Amino acid sequence: MKEALEKSRYPIGKFVCPDEISDALFQEWLQKIADFPDLLKEEVQNLSEEALRNTYREEGWTIAQLVHHCADSHMNSFIRFKLALTENEPTIKPYLEDQWALLPDASIVGIGYSLLILEGLHARWAALLANLTDEMRNRTFVHPETNQRISLRINTGIYAWHGEHHLAHIRLAKKNAERRDT
Repeated sequence: MKEALEKSRYPIGKFVCPDEISDALFQEWLQKIADFPDLLKEEVQNLSEEALRNTYREEGWTIAQLVHHCADSHMNSFIRFKLALTENEPTIKPYLEDQWALLPDASIVGIGYSLLILEGLHARWAALLANLTDEMRNRTFVHPETNQRISLRINTGIYAWHGEHHLAHIRLAKKNAERRDT
C-alpha cells in the first residue's frame, strides 16, 4: 500500500541530481523547460471541466490544480533564478504550495490563464538559460528550510524534472478516470 502511494506521488521517481552536470545534460534540461508548456497544453487541451476535476490519487490535486500549481511553482523558480543572478547568494522565500492550490485563482479560474503564463514564462526562462555562462549557471541561492545552497545548474534539472513529474500526474489522472468510466 505504501509503495503504491509513493508510486502515485512520484510516478517518474524523485529527482536525483547526477554528480556531474555536463553541458549536454544542461541543454537537455533546458529543452525540457522550453518544451513543457506545449506538452502540458497537449495533455489538457481537450479535457472537459469535469475531467479537469480528476485527481491522480486519492486526496491528490485535480488536473486543474496541477496546471495552476505549475504556473505558481515555475514563476517562483524563475524569480529565484533572477535573484541568484543579481544578488549574492540570496535566501529565497518558500511558499505554501498546498495552500496556494486552494486559493480561488487555483480552484475557480480556468486553466487557460495558467497555460498562458507558462507559455510566456517558459519562453523567457529558456532564453535566459540558453544565454547563461558557466559562471552564471554556478550561482546559488539559499533555501531557508534546508539551509542548502542550490546552484542554478542544479535548479534547472529540478525544474526539468518538475514539469515531467506533473505531466505524469496528469496522465495518471486521465488513466484513473478512464478506468472508472469503463
